[in-house]
Amino acid sequence: MKLALLILEDERPVREALRRDLAAFARHVRIEEAEDVPTALEVIEEIDAAGDRLALVMADHRLPGTSGVDFLIGLAADDRAFATRKVLVTGQADQDDTIRAINEAGLDRYVAKPWQADALRDLVREQLTEFVLAAGVDPLPHLAVLDAERALSIVRERGDL
Repeated sequence: MKLALLILEDERPVREALRRDLAAFARHVRIEEAEDVPTALEVIEEIDAAGDRLALVMADHRLPGTSGVDFLIGLAADDRAFATRKVLVTGQADQDDTIRAINEAGLDRYVAKPWQADALRDLVREQLTEFVLAAGVDPLPHLAVLDAERALSIVRERGDL
Protein backbone atom coordinates (compact mmCIF):
# COMPACT_ATOMS: atom_id res chain seq x y z
CA MET A 1 0.00 0.00 0.00
CA LYS A 2 1.31 3.40 -0.99
CA LEU A 3 0.30 6.81 0.24
CA ALA A 4 -1.11 8.94 -2.57
CA LEU A 5 -0.96 12.69 -3.11
CA LEU A 6 -3.36 14.29 -5.57
CA ILE A 7 -2.56 17.63 -7.22
CA LEU A 8 -5.77 19.22 -8.53
CA GLU A 9 -4.73 22.17 -10.67
CA ASP A 10 -5.96 23.28 -14.10
CA GLU A 11 -2.82 25.16 -15.16
CA ARG A 12 -0.16 22.79 -16.52
CA PRO A 13 2.83 25.01 -15.53
CA VAL A 14 1.58 25.13 -11.93
CA ARG A 15 1.04 21.33 -11.85
CA GLU A 16 4.54 20.86 -13.22
CA ALA A 17 6.01 23.25 -10.63
CA LEU A 18 4.25 21.40 -7.80
CA ARG A 19 5.45 18.04 -9.12
CA ARG A 20 9.00 19.38 -9.47
CA ASP A 21 9.01 20.83 -5.95
CA LEU A 22 7.64 17.56 -4.56
CA ALA A 23 9.94 15.26 -6.56
CA ALA A 24 11.74 14.22 -3.35
CA PHE A 25 8.55 12.37 -2.33
CA ALA A 26 7.99 10.55 -5.64
CA ARG A 27 10.01 7.42 -4.74
CA HIS A 28 7.79 6.75 -1.73
CA VAL A 29 4.47 8.47 -2.50
CA ARG A 30 2.15 7.99 -5.44
CA ILE A 31 1.80 11.49 -6.91
CA GLU A 32 -1.20 11.94 -9.20
CA GLU A 33 -2.45 14.96 -11.10
CA ALA A 34 -5.85 16.14 -12.30
CA GLU A 35 -6.82 19.29 -14.15
CA ASP A 36 -10.50 19.25 -13.18
CA VAL A 37 -12.85 17.66 -10.68
CA PRO A 38 -14.19 14.83 -12.92
CA THR A 39 -10.60 13.73 -13.59
CA ALA A 40 -9.77 14.02 -9.87
CA LEU A 41 -12.69 11.72 -9.03
CA GLU A 42 -11.46 9.17 -11.60
CA VAL A 43 -7.96 9.34 -10.10
CA ILE A 44 -9.36 8.77 -6.61
CA GLU A 45 -11.19 5.66 -7.91
CA GLU A 46 -7.91 4.40 -9.42
CA ILE A 47 -6.04 5.02 -6.15
CA ASP A 48 -8.74 3.16 -4.21
CA ALA A 49 -8.88 0.28 -6.71
CA ALA A 50 -5.10 -0.18 -6.42
CA GLY A 51 -5.38 -0.50 -2.65
CA ASP A 52 -3.48 2.72 -2.06
CA ARG A 53 -4.60 5.46 0.35
CA LEU A 54 -5.40 9.05 -0.63
CA ALA A 55 -3.35 10.80 2.03
CA LEU A 56 -3.23 14.36 0.74
CA VAL A 57 -5.09 16.53 -1.77
CA MET A 58 -3.57 19.81 -2.87
CA ALA A 59 -6.31 21.68 -4.74
CA ASP A 60 -6.49 24.97 -6.54
CA HIS A 61 -9.71 26.91 -6.02
CA ARG A 62 -10.36 28.28 -9.51
CA LEU A 63 -11.00 25.31 -11.77
CA PRO A 64 -13.16 24.76 -14.85
CA GLY A 65 -16.62 23.63 -13.70
CA THR A 66 -16.64 22.66 -10.03
CA SER A 67 -14.37 24.76 -7.81
CA GLY A 68 -11.60 23.31 -5.69
CA VAL A 69 -13.42 24.35 -2.53
CA ASP A 70 -16.59 22.54 -3.64
CA PHE A 71 -14.49 19.46 -4.49
CA LEU A 72 -12.90 19.50 -1.03
CA ILE A 73 -16.32 19.85 0.60
CA GLY A 74 -17.53 16.80 -1.35
CA LEU A 75 -14.39 14.89 -0.43
CA ALA A 76 -15.03 15.57 3.25
CA ALA A 77 -18.28 13.59 2.91
CA ASP A 78 -16.55 10.58 1.28
CA ASP A 79 -15.98 7.79 3.84
CA ARG A 80 -12.86 6.63 1.98
CA ALA A 81 -11.28 10.03 2.62
CA PHE A 82 -12.08 10.35 6.33
CA ALA A 83 -8.44 11.06 7.22
CA THR A 84 -7.31 12.60 3.91
CA ARG A 85 -5.54 15.91 4.46
CA LYS A 86 -6.85 18.84 2.46
CA VAL A 87 -4.68 21.77 1.34
CA LEU A 88 -5.91 24.70 -0.75
CA VAL A 89 -3.09 25.99 -2.98
CA THR A 90 -4.33 29.17 -4.59
CA GLY A 91 -3.96 32.87 -5.07
CA GLN A 92 -7.59 33.25 -6.10
CA ALA A 93 -9.86 32.22 -3.22
CA ASP A 94 -11.69 35.08 -1.57
CA GLN A 95 -12.39 35.20 2.14
CA ASP A 96 -15.85 33.61 1.84
CA ASP A 97 -14.46 30.68 -0.19
CA THR A 98 -11.66 30.16 2.29
CA ILE A 99 -14.08 30.21 5.24
CA ARG A 100 -16.29 27.64 3.45
CA ALA A 101 -13.24 25.44 2.88
CA ILE A 102 -12.31 25.61 6.55
CA ASN A 103 -15.82 25.13 7.94
CA GLU A 104 -17.33 22.71 5.42
CA ALA A 105 -14.35 20.78 4.03
CA GLY A 106 -12.20 20.64 7.14
CA LEU A 107 -9.38 22.39 5.32
CA ASP A 108 -6.04 21.55 6.93
CA ARG A 109 -3.83 24.21 5.34
CA TYR A 110 -3.89 27.11 2.91
CA VAL A 111 -0.89 27.78 0.67
CA ALA A 112 -0.74 31.04 -1.24
CA LYS A 113 0.73 31.13 -4.74
CA PRO A 114 3.59 31.56 -5.30
CA TRP A 115 4.89 29.22 -2.60
CA GLN A 116 8.37 28.56 -1.25
CA ALA A 117 9.58 25.09 -2.28
CA ASP A 118 11.19 24.22 1.07
CA ALA A 119 8.13 25.35 3.01
CA LEU A 120 5.90 23.33 0.67
CA ARG A 121 7.96 20.16 1.23
CA ASP A 122 7.82 20.72 5.00
CA LEU A 123 4.06 21.14 4.79
CA VAL A 124 3.65 17.95 2.76
CA ARG A 125 5.81 15.98 5.22
CA GLU A 126 3.70 17.34 8.11
CA GLN A 127 0.41 16.55 6.37
CA LEU A 128 1.48 13.01 5.40
CA THR A 129 2.46 12.43 9.02
CA GLU A 130 -0.91 13.73 10.21
CA PHE A 131 -2.67 11.41 7.77
CA VAL A 132 -0.74 8.33 8.88
CA LEU A 133 -1.43 9.07 12.53
CA ALA A 134 -5.14 9.87 12.00
CA ALA A 135 -5.79 6.91 9.70
CA GLY A 136 -3.98 4.42 11.93
CA VAL A 137 -1.61 3.48 9.11
CA ASP A 138 1.64 1.80 10.16
CA PRO A 139 4.17 4.64 9.85
CA LEU A 140 7.25 2.44 9.56
CA PRO A 141 7.00 1.72 5.80
CA HIS A 142 6.54 5.45 5.15
CA LEU A 143 9.23 6.95 7.42
CA ALA A 144 11.16 8.39 4.46
CA VAL A 145 8.34 10.90 3.81
CA LEU A 146 7.13 11.49 7.36
CA ASP A 147 8.26 13.53 10.31
CA ALA A 148 10.21 10.52 11.54
CA GLU A 149 10.59 11.78 15.10
CA ARG A 150 6.82 12.21 15.54
CA ALA A 151 5.99 8.96 13.79
CA LEU A 152 8.48 6.93 15.82
CA SER A 153 7.27 8.44 19.08
CA ILE A 154 3.74 7.28 18.23
CA VAL A 155 5.03 3.81 17.35
CA ARG A 156 6.87 3.67 20.70
CA GLU A 157 3.74 4.80 22.58
CA ARG A 158 1.74 2.03 20.93
CA GLY A 159 4.44 -0.45 21.93
CA ASP A 160 5.25 -1.42 18.33
CA LEU A 161 9.01 -0.87 18.85
